[in-house]
Amino acid sequence: MVSSCCLRSRWAPWRSGPAVAPERPDLRTRARDARDARTQAQARRVRRTVTRRDGMRCEVLDNGRDTRWLLNFCGNDYLGLASHYQVSGALQDAAALHGAGSGGSHLVSGHHALHDALEREIADWLQVPAALLFGSGFAANLAVLQGLLGEGDACVQDRLNHASLIDAARLAGCRLRRYPHADAQGALRQLRTVPDGAAVLATDGIFSMDGDVAPLRELAIVARVQHSLLYVDDAHGVGVLGPDGRGSVADARLDIDAVPLQLVTLGKALGGCGAVLAGDADLIGHLAETARPYIYTTALPPAVAGAALAAVRIARQEHWRRERLTTLVQRFRVRAQRRGLDLMPSDTPIQPLRCGDNATALALSRALDSAGFWVAAIRPPTVPEGQARLRVTLSAAHADADVDALVDALAAARDALPPVTAAAPAVPTP
Repeated sequence: MVSSCCLRSRWAPWRSGPAVAPERPDLRTRARDARDARTQAQARRVRRTVTRRDGMRCEVLDNGRDTRWLLNFCGNDYLGLASHYQVSGALQDAAALHGAGSGGSHLVSGHHALHDALEREIADWLQVPAALLFGSGFAANLAVLQGLLGEGDACVQDRLNHASLIDAARLAGCRLRRYPHADAQGALRQLRTVPDGAAVLATDGIFSMDGDVAPLRELAIVARVQHSLLYVDDAHGVGVLGPDGRGSVADARLDIDAVPLQLVTLGKALGGCGAVLAGDADLIGHLAETARPYIYTTALPPAVAGAALAAVRIARQEHWRRERLTTLVQRFRVRAQRRGLDLMPSDTPIQPLRCGDNATALALSRALDSAGFWVAAIRPPTVPEGQARLRVTLSAAHADADVDALVDALAAARDALPPVTAAAPAVPTP
């Protein structure tokens, strides 16, 4: 047993001296205060536990005890591949052969033949020379901007870009400039304010909360005349848009000279996990050797890469999935507009319904939940203040009757709203 005298003597050197210990804020208190502020603003976020999935139906745990089934209209499984038997079969087969993990980073011992095959398949699909696999799209975006830019350089971004692009520019230490949403002239003005150093013009392909598509052809012209590199985060575009599902870059008829780098996520239309950077071989090679989010992390399990490889091949071959998705988007919009629902302009599987204030978005989400539909309320800071919404997403795995029933439930929930929505407790949101 250690005596109190020994404890006092152990700490004595750290407490001695003329300096007085600073009065620092207590981080637990700060966290509680921030949580209370989110509660007051109806901005709390709560995780929801899925216990089983059956296509687009999810069994969720309520109150920590009971389970019930909801029809999912807020995920990103656009092509319905997350539960495809060939994809899950590839995952199981690869896990049986190669184990549960990669055992190391790519540059040490973790780069597997399945990783290599996946990179080659995606490069071939997108008609670019090279590709590089990452554990997530967030990590890939960090890698691009930290690997290419530094102090004295600049990154110009759409104001509604994904948070990972904004964080990546800040961590790179470059100058960050943001232009009004989808405004190519605004991008040009911002690039002109930073004439020195290298520059990257970065944009989402499809914007995840609005569902609209970036003006890529106009941005490519801006990037060319300003001698900057155009980088497209096409997380929500690849698999959905363009010839053979090659994404928003291909849909805009742009080649590798116009867009030297683009991001492909494996967790949206491809139904899996991870992300791939695709594009110019010299840039990809540079990032493979220098990008910290690539070097200093364990590689994805080979089984995950095997599943993604199966999903890519299905996405390339089964064009009916994109045709089916387009039909469902049109069906939803036509019926929603007939019912007077306030949809934002979007021709993609992301179909936001304007709500305005947090209370309205939460009330509608809660009413849909009671009717058996899972549609998350999206609130600030994910979207700007005063622009809370329901983010409806469609999948090729939805049935016509599913879409029709959702529209009916949305209209009924809207009609049941009181003139002023009362404050309500938080409901699960992403």
